[in-house]
Amino acid sequence: MSSPATPTLVERLFKAGAHFGFKKSRRHPTVTPYLFATKQGNDIFDLEHSAALIESAKETLKGLASQNKNVLFVGTKEEIAKLVLATAEKLGAPYVVNRWIGGMLTNWNEIKKRIARMTSLAHERESGELDRKYTKKERVILGREAEKLATYFGGISSLTRLPDALVVVDPRHDAIAVAEARFMKIPVIGIMSSDCDVSLVTHPIVVNDALQSSVSAVLAELAAAYVEGRESAASAVEAPAASRPAPTA
Repeated sequence: MSSPATPTLVERLFKAGAHFGFKKSRRHPTVTPYLFATKQGNDIFDLEHSAALIESAKETLKGLASQNKNVLFVGTKEEIAKLVLATAEKLGAPYVVNRWIGGMLTNWNEIKKRIARMTSLAHERESGELDRKYTKKERVILGREAEKLATYFGGISSLTRLPDALVVVDPRHDAIAVAEARFMKIPVIGIMSSDCDVSLVTHPIVVNDALQSSVSAVLAELAAAYVEGRESAASAVEAPAASRPAPTA
């Protein structure tokens, strides 16, 4: 139970401006159940509903993390990309914050080859092999290739298989990522505003997805749940080890 000194989730969302939607003219019909009102032509979200959606998504993330599942964070919209990057790096999770490359999920075998190429070039550069094997002109060309690969695939270099779930900020902006996840039957947690189609994601979180304070507040909640899940997984591994009898001399 929250104490008077600890703001509730609804209060934190309100302070972050998460209740502000877009103009009514931009509203997607599927978000109507999550609205509180429309004021001066702008949709206002019911934050009680939003908080409940966040709690549901947190339970999902906690469960995934407790099973050591891979969760891919996606947010290529300029105003929120840095927030998504910071959250993913803090969690040690894979991410896409530049441009979603078509086929990243549906053509995973080809994507793995590009990641392998990126890793190989990075190793050759670090070991000095590039200097020994190639001319200056060739090194410049290979350097550009390595930078391009790192830009688009550096965030998913840790993935050895398809992710088990996606967290997508603004599914409308990153519609290709959502479409590929749906095709591959990968669940999606979508942080989305009133212009998005709620039916396209598995776990919608209806809040302002353009305001940095709003997105940051939601990502903080999801990150905390993810950390909690990982800690429970670590505790489960440590418990049997602690219960084993000490070896006798």
